[in-house]
Amino acid sequence: MYYSLRIFTFCLYNTLLLFLLISTAYPAATAEKPSDEFLSGYITSVLERDWLWQHNSYKLKVSSGIATISLMKKDMVRQEIAETQLCKINGIKEVLVVITPVDNLIPAGNFLGITGAGKAFPIGDMFHPLIADPKQPQFFISMYQFSSANNQYTEASVGFGETFGLYRFFGIHNGDGIQLNLEGGLFAQFNMSSASHNLINADYMIGIPVTYRYGNNSVRLRIYHQSSHLGDELLLNPNPPERINLSFEAVEILYSRKLYNWRIYGGGEYLLENEPSELKHQLAHCGVEYRGTKTLLWNGRLVSGVDMKAFEEHNWTTDISIKTGLEFGQPNPGQRRLRVMLEWYKGFNPRGQFYINKVEYYGLGVSLGF
Repeated sequence: MYYSLRIFTFCLYNTLLLFLLISTAYPAATAEKPSDEFLSGYITSVLERDWLWQHNSYKLKVSSGIATISLMKKDMVRQEIAETQLCKINGIKEVLVVITPVDNLIPAGNFLGITGAGKAFPIGDMFHPLIADPKQPQFFISMYQFSSANNQYTEASVGFGETFGLYRFFGIHNGDGIQLNLEGGLFAQFNMSSASHNLINADYMIGIPVTYRYGNNSVRLRIYHQSSHLGDELLLNPNPPERINLSFEAVEILYSRKLYNWRIYGGGEYLLENEPSELKHQLAHCGVEYRGTKTLLWNGRLVSGVDMKAFEEHNWTTDISIKTGLEFGQPNPGQRRLRVMLEWYKGFNPRGQFYINKVEYYGLGVSLGF
């Protein structure tokens, strides 16, 4: 009997101890459970900061750990990523994605598909940067085999530049809107066949683009300034080139249309103020691009572009630039990406004061997107 009493006492003691542990642990677990308000803010940051969803392209409601996301239109990619990824967040019991008519999400009053909602310093742009335009501000380095009527050498071309969003008014559809930007760039070339890798030329550019997107249509209206400067080492050569003080302000308009993975664009520029003063004012500009979505070598996507310009100054002779290669990382403006491209150009020199010379070059380039 004594032995049975000891067993009973031991079992009772452990039962009470287990009850105490459970009762004290439960409030702690309860205290650590995130609130619906916290979960709503956290999910919003994931959607807009990490996944770059537009603020007005969805509605979010979190109630008792159940997150309901209302989308303007059916989007299987967004629906799948939301349902599979957001449910991993601590405190989220279930993620529901529903399609809600646009009228329930966006105020009825709008002009050109633009709502009154906006955002300062947005990520990305409404007009995708041009793939093959030699004057597209971006960070890049390229190595060319360069030839003109009087010269043939290996050239290194580098560029520093970016388009910075100042303010965006959202459109009634996801990805649409109008945006004011600040843009700057520097383009420099070096003669790698010379003893000291002479700096040949540097072009400086600053502009204010206004970009607009509605569905598959986008427009860039830009006013910009460019000035060009020869390298000191080039001017110190025994036979330096004649210096031309090229400087101008121009207004540009480009329209583009996306067709599946393809994009076509066209427009032109007009010089407002220019030096030399006899420089003619008009320029025509068009091109076609392809942006692949399937991954190929090393998870890279195929991207290609053909860019064509014709200047009144050159009697409308066409200059052509072609680039094709692989893009790694994210495809959209304002996201990190890297491109490795084969490049070819033939026409009048796009580099600063050498615009009067016909040139041809080909080589390999690497560009970075931020």
